Amino acid sequence: MNDVTSWLQSLGMGEHAPAFAAQGIEFELLPQLGDADLKELGVTMLGHRKRLLLAIAALAADPVGAAQPHAVAPAREAERRQLTVMFCDLV
Repeated sequence: MNDVTSWLQSLGMGEHAPAFAAQGIEFELLPQLGDADLKELGVTMLGHRKRLLLAIAALAADPVGAAQPHAVAPAREAERRQLTVMFCDLV
């Protein structure tokens, strides 16, 4: 099993692995794929294409983890907090 196959399976889209393998898509080529490329690979469901594009973007944003395929963690929402700063200069 290659890296792309295991990565697709970790995303729950292992059914697309044969198409990726048949077209020679290796793990380092994933960041170069776009929506049209995924359509050409036979990923016809819009939801699957969107999920793959998000996962590919996460790989591109995490170059350290790009060497090891992994499931994409869900994004955490930003949290806004109030901060009070006090500065004292005693002489």
